[in-house]
Amino acid sequence: MTRNILAVIILLITTFSPTSESFGQYAIHQEGEFGVGLGAGHYFGDLNTRAKFKRPKIAANIFFRKNLSNYIAVRVAATYARLGYSDIYNNYNEFMHRRNLSFNSNVWELSLQGDFNFFRFMPGEPTANFTPYITFGVGAFSYDPFAYLQDRKVYLRALGTEGQGSPLYPDRKPYGSTAFSIPFGVGIKYAINERINVGFEVLHRFTNTDYLDDVSKTYVDPAAFPPKPDGSPSDALLLSDRSYELGDLIGIPGRQRGISKQKDQFATAILFISFNLQSYKCPTAK
Repeated sequence: MTRNILAVIILLITTFSPTSESFGQYAIHQEGEFGVGLGAGHYFGDLNTRAKFKRPKIAANIFFRKNLSNYIAVRVAATYARLGYSDIYNNYNEFMHRRNLSFNSNVWELSLQGDFNFFRFMPGEPTANFTPYITFGVGAFSYDPFAYLQDRKVYLRALGTEGQGSPLYPDRKPYGSTAFSIPFGVGIKYAINERINVGFEVLHRFTNTDYLDDVSKTYVDPAAFPPKPDGSPSDALLLSDRSYELGDLIGIPGRQRGISKQKDQFATAILFISFNLQSYKCPTAK
């Protein structure tokens, strides 16, 4: 009895399961890709005005790409990047080195992009399994810069290190925790087979915030940072001007602390693998 049931099951599977020969009756249509990537992120801004590359930090993403044709696609991507920099790397500028500021931030971005292939890309076809491409779009991201003070992790936005929220500086409002980005980049991708692709992409973001690093305008009067109840200096005062760690204070009220006319930027370099989503359609009769 059991053998008869197994025989029937095997017969049904072999009868109705699609084989490579049966798929030969249909045209494979590449609907899109789902992918994941891992790489590095880097920041450019008031602490890194010369676009130096020092100690990039981890970045990762996931994405879904919908193919509109063999040349054009739209993509939704979620990206994480750890960004950070320190004035200790600014050996080319004595003032910036003495400024002695630093930050780290966890950035979470959601973006919508258009991808444009240079070559016809069709996984499974040996003559169309590779292409460079360009991509650009729009995005939104969250960020919350922090620094370490005496081995303590201290978030900077709430401190108002440039007088934000202080009655002495009513024109300086606290900055938000979200901002917009314009991602623009280039990449290459290669189809290992009709199911799996690998690639590499470098994506640069222009942003509408100058506070990725918590640095933008000028030093403020120390009176903007009242002491703690025990009379000791507040974290805001100690982190607004850290030049005391290297020598004499340089944070004269009104002296330039950052460059407010230039917005901060960041970039990611990602190696990715993606999995093609396919459908099988019967060719139109001629």
